[in-house]
Amino acid sequence: MKKLNINSLFSWVRRLYDWVLHWADSPYGVPALIVLSFAEASFFPIPPDLLLIALAVSLPKKAFKYAFYCTVASVSGAFLGYAIGLYFYDIAGKGIIEFYGIADQFDFVAQKYNENAFSAIAIAGFTPIPFKVFTIAAGVFKVSIADLFTASLLSRGARFFLVAGLIYRFGPIIKIQIDKYFNKLALLMVVLMIVGSVVLRYII
Repeated sequence: MKKLNINSLFSWVRRLYDWVLHWADSPYGVPALIVLSFAEASFFPIPPDLLLIALAVSLPKKAFKYAFYCTVASVSGAFLGYAIGLYFYDIAGKGIIEFYGIADQFDFVAQKYNENAFSAIAIAGFTPIPFKVFTIAAGVFKVSIADLFTASLLSRGARFFLVAGLIYRFGPIIKIQIDKYFNKLALLMVVLMIVGSVVLRYII
């Protein structure tokens, strides 16, 4: 039964990936990328990388443009996360933090911000660690807006433009490899998301 469930999950992700590729040429691809990037930086759990990869693989010449949209939207979303932490923590922010299971470690996150807020945000922005947790925390602990903006811009830009650069350079090859090893890559993406949450909960 477990094997069937895993196969069903891969089949669903495969259909999602093919669907995303299908609308890469449509007017809806870029708006969806922008909305997803914005939401992921403030409250939504799914990272925009899959959609960025799908769009860039379909149109490698526009890879850097897609990365630019991702970066701008994600940095803008970071300010929404900041506002949630600053003004609406009890209403919305606390629930998001509890979703990732780190309510008990939130004081430790505060300590990290006191030590070096810029580094904490930058590391979360580039790695699989849930970025929205740190943007919300930035609002709760009243981190400098300048630190939030600069760290988010550098880390998110580095992450998305790295993906775009790889696809721009190796687009056709990457598409072949994605198609060939899709199940393993889908599993790897899930593992990275889990590892990010574990690192956030038990290590950081």
